[in-house]
Parts: sequence; C-alpha cells; structure tokens
Amino acid sequence: MIPAEPPLDAPVAAKIHWANDCFDRERSRLLEDQTLTDLLEALKNAVHRSRDEMLRTGIVDLCRECEEKEGGSCCGAGLEKHYSGVLLLINRLLGVALPHQREEPSSCFFLSSTGCRLVARHVLCINYVCNKITSKISPDQLASLREAEGKEILFLFQVNEKLKRLVRRYPTAEHAGKAVNQESE
Repeated sequence: MIPAEPPLDAPVAAKIHWANDCFDRERSRLLEDQTLTDLLEALKNAVHRSRDEMLRTGIVDLCRECEEKEGGSCCGAGLEKHYSGVLLLINRLLGVALPHQREEPSSCFFLSSTGCRLVARHVLCINYVCNKITSKISPDQLASLREAEGKEILFLFQVNEKLKRLVRRYPTAEHAGKAVNQESE
C-alpha cells in the first residue's frame, strides 16, 4: 500500500520520507514494469550525455569555482522545494540514496561538495545556465549542451508520467482507510 504523495509545498523531509517509503514497499513491483525500466535506462543514459557535455564545456568547473570562491552557486537553499515526491522516487529507482540533511545552509538540500547528489534533476536545474557561463562558452557548445538537455528532459517527463500512473494504480493508505470505513458502515 502506497501512502499519498505529499503536496509540492510540503517540507523536503516529508517528500524524501515518502519516496523512501514507496521505494522500500514497491520497488520490486514498480521495476517489474518493462516500460518503466526501459525509460529509466534511457533517462540514465541521457543524464550521462548531458553531464558529459557540462564537463566538456567547462560548466562543471565554472559552477564549482563560483560555489567555492564566490560564496555560492545557483544551487541555493530553497531550490529543493521544487522537487516532488515522484521526482525523488525516480532518483531512488536510479540508485540514489537521498540525504537526511543539508551539507551547506546556503545551498540546495541536494548539493554536496562534489555537485548534485541527484541523477534525475528538476527541469530548472537541468536547464538554467547563468550569464557568466553563457559569456564564457561558445554558442556551438551551448547548442550541443541544450540538445543533450532536451533529451534528458524528454525522458524525465516520460518516466515521471509513467511512474505517476503506476503509483496511482496501487492503493494508497488514504484510499484503503476510506474503503475500510465505508465497508464497516
């Protein structure tokens, strides 16, 4: 039985708890769905291609330099509020252990000293590139990155929609309680 997903404005700890709980309870059943496992693999490959482009263009180094030398990157505190329980569940299905605490008070909950801990990131995190970066990389490099990111976003959307359908298919604790109450009346 799957508990109801917390709303988007719920604290990140509640969304992490929900994702971990769903993963622990339903991982086997979810991963039996061949379409979902194929989409997860395609997403993982697309993420690797996007991250390779970020490394190749020097964006990773520029972001790290900004974080370490200039007192903070674009991955600031509060960005984690955009993450849904389903997006965090996708990360669990991709093998990510979700953190229990923030490393740096001024940074995103999911940012570590080595970069983002998540494989599946929010579209804002995938797509945002600051002016400092766009002024230091060529238009061709940016176009190549955007092409890779577009594929990542497409697969992320497909996984997200498929997983939401699968999660809805299983009874939630909330719905099970209503069904039991209605039967006893």
